[in-house]
Amino acid sequence: MNVIETKALLLYTAEKMMASEPTLTELDLKIGDGDHGLGMLRGFTAVRDLLQSESFEPKDIGDLFLTAGTKMMSSMGGASGAIFGTLFRAGGKAIAGENEFNASVLARFLAAGSSAVFTRGGAKPGDKTMVDALVAAEKQAEKVSNEELNKALLSVAKAAEDGAESTRNQVAVFGRAKSLGERSLGYVDPGAVSMSLIIKYMAEFVNQ
Repeated sequence: MNVIETKALLLYTAEKMMASEPTLTELDLKIGDGDHGLGMLRGFTAVRDLLQSESFEPKDIGDLFLTAGTKMMSSMGGASGAIFGTLFRAGGKAIAGENEFNASVLARFLAAGSSAVFTRGGAKPGDKTMVDALVAAEKQAEKVSNEELNKALLSVAKAAEDGAESTRNQVAVFGRAKSLGERSLGYVDPGAVSMSLIIKYMAEFVNQ
């Protein structure tokens, strides 16, 4: 996918994430402050507005993701803004100069983003955060980095979804849910669901 096509991919993803706000809010009301959905709505509304702006002409794929991440960071607020903004900014920097979005570029984006998120927040798989979905996606993307993007994204999306679902059986050690202790068992982490949805919507767009 060239830069224009990837811009359309991100726009589709942003609009789908905006529409997911009620679902994410409901999930967060069970174990968090109930504000995760609104944060994602704010962030992806800012990304949508950026992508629809005629004045925004990204230099390359990396610039596209980096600028989207900057918008998330400045608009979402809270831990989510910092974490998802970091993912997109660091991932974007790692693929600077790329003019084609393919499975190999996706793998590099997720690897760099995952590393930066860990450095920033310290969460690791098993801590019941978005990292559970992100690392699962990162590992699968590495395995399928030589495949066609449409096939690769489907398998990466499935891995991210499984990673998000795995948080149901974990006790939270970060954020508001941490205070619930064992009572956080049985609920999926909203951030992990958001991470899995982002990849799911990318896969949807590419496979349409």
